[in-house]
Amino acid sequence: MSDFKDKAVIVTGGAKGIGRGICMAFAEAGAQVMCADVDESAGAELSAACKALAGTIRFRQTDVSQGCECEALVEATVSAWDGVDILCNNVGIQPASSYLPAHELPEALWDRIIDVNLKSFFLMTKACIPEMKKHGGGVIVNTASVQGLQSMKGVPAYAASKGGILSLTRQLALEYAEDNIRVLAVNPGTIDTPLVAESLEIIEGGEAELRAKLATAHPIGRIGQPEDIAHAVLFLASGKASFMTGEYVCVDGGLMAKGAWT
Repeated sequence: MSDFKDKAVIVTGGAKGIGRGICMAFAEAGAQVMCADVDESAGAELSAACKALAGTIRFRQTDVSQGCECEALVEATVSAWDGVDILCNNVGIQPASSYLPAHELPEALWDRIIDVNLKSFFLMTKACIPEMKKHGGGVIVNTASVQGLQSMKGVPAYAASKGGILSLTRQLALEYAEDNIRVLAVNPGTIDTPLVAESLEIIEGGEAELRAKLATAHPIGRIGQPEDIAHAVLFLASGKASFMTGEYVCVDGGLMAKGAWT
């Protein structure tokens, strides 16, 4: 997609999983990508992996649940590439210790999940919007989840965060439409990421058997790959989606078409 040559893109939670796929896809399309993540070793590996691509990926270790770090991230991006054209709010956590009913979930763990999964989307948007307005527009693509539409037992904070992302996406789209800033979301189904692998470790049964069950749960017959989400994100961020805002796209192998999936 030629839309992204020399575009400045920020991807939060970009060093692994879905975020890594998004970073690589934008860099392949010629973009200048700032990858924000807390995992320094994964970020360094990603930066090294992009050497032969049309664009570039720079890594900045950042805890995007902290407003001052979000501001510093945006400042670094603007300093490097004179603006921010696209923000991908992608970061998300679901610690193995958080698979609990609401009455057993520690308050501190609830706060951490909401801060990373939802508050960071607000903080990054708050920091990027002035730069986008200054340059005449931009695009924000939020990674939500099918968990924001339906849910399951044991994930109260994660489900709340993903539902909140979808509602925030709609609100921001209305708020900034007149500024030529589009805001959209993607809802992944089960994607082959370190987060999913960590989740499988706490469930009884062999990982291979569990992966097979997850695959068959999706009508398309497999779990997704980070590239599946990245392709959708690039489309939403491109001029080909210029009449889309305030909407979400499910990239879920048909899960939501089934109705109840848990």
